[in-house]
Amino acid sequence: MAAFSMCARKPRTIVYVDGFNFYYGVVKNTGYKWLDFERYFTRLRANDDIRRIKYFTALVEPGARRVRQETFLNALQTRPLIETILGRFKRKRVKCMYPACTTTGLGDRVFDVPEEKRTDVNIAIHMLDDAYQGSCEQQILVSGDSDLVPALQMVRHRFPAIGTVVYVPARTQTRVELSSSEERPTTTETFR
Repeated sequence: MAAFSMCARKPRTIVYVDGFNFYYGVVKNTGYKWLDFERYFTRLRANDDIRRIKYFTALVEPGARRVRQETFLNALQTRPLIETILGRFKRKRVKCMYPACTTTGLGDRVFDVPEEKRTDVNIAIHMLDDAYQGSCEQQILVSGDSDLVPALQMVRHRFPAIGTVVYVPARTQTRVELSSSEERPTTTETFR
């Protein structure tokens, strides 16, 4: 990572938040619902010049969850630094491997479930595009998704002057390999 002293200019920084990874890794079942990412990151990273916070997600299926999600996304859009990038869901058929599994699904232990698509690709493309455009001197990734390791490695390889920081949601199953300049666990305590 590029070294920045306290007297030096603050590094131009872009934050990339994997919305579902963050929600399921940090927020779910905690009682917390929303986080003001702009306020949080400008305080947490006071020595950085946060230029943009890119929040990546996909709209859930219509219903009460969708209404809550859209309300949250609308609230994010009131913050000047936040940009929302949407992926999508695709229906996927999965078979329950448990022999005694019973279902009201499609029969023969087969379920039709939603699968989030494009979030990882969108994050990777934005990280690389921002690096190629010279939009930042530092990138902060908030995700525990190991699928993003190649993007982090490519940014570090092609743009060694760009610092990379990873905040890993603490309860995620997979861990992003140490392929950043910094890696920090993230819990709800981090956001207080």
